[in-house]
Amino acid sequence: MKIVKWILIVIVILVAIPLITAVFVKKDYKIEREVVINKPKKEVFEYIKYLKNQNNFSKWAQMDVNMRKEFKGTDGTVGFVSAWDSDSSNVGKGEQEIKGIKEGERVDYEIRFIKPFESTSSAYMTTESVNENQTKVKWVFFGNMPYPMNLMQVVMDMDKSVGSDLQTGLNNLKGILEK
Repeated sequence: MKIVKWILIVIVILVAIPLITAVFVKKDYKIEREVVINKPKKEVFEYIKYLKNQNNFSKWAQMDVNMRKEFKGTDGTVGFVSAWDSDSSNVGKGEQEIKGIKEGERVDYEIRFIKPFESTSSAYMTTESVNENQTKVKWVFFGNMPYPMNLMQVVMDMDKSVGSDLQTGLNNLKGILEK
C-alpha cells in the first residue's frame, strides 16, 4: 500500500510541475521576417495582396503537392478565404482569410487551423519602399497560446521554426518577383 501511495505522489508531482510552470510562461508570440525585393512597391503589393499567390511562394503551401484547396470569395479583397486539407500531419486542415487591406501597404490575415489541432493565429504582410526600385516586405505571424498549451513555447523555439518558414517564403517571393 505504501508503494502505491508513493507512486501516486510521484505521478501528481510529474503532472503538477509542467502545469505550474505553464502559469509563468508567456502566452503571446510574434514572429517576423523581412526581405528586400528589387521591384517597385506597387508591383510587389499587387502580387502579395492576392492570397492565391501565396501558393507560389509560401513554404507551407508547398509541403504537400496533393493538398486539396478551396477558395471562397474574390481574391485580393477582404473576406476572401483560402482553405486547405491535407492527409499529411505536417500540413493538416485549415483556412486563411483576408481580414484587412490597406492598399499599397498592408494585408492582414486570420489563420484558422482545424487539424491536427484547433487554433487561430493572425498574420500580416507589409510593403515599404526602400527606393523607387526596391521594396522591403515584412511577413509577421502572431497569436496567443492558451494555458497550458503555452508550455510548448518552452520546448519549441517558434521564432526559429516558424521564422525559418517565413524567411523561406519571402526568399521564394523575391525569386518569383525578380525573374
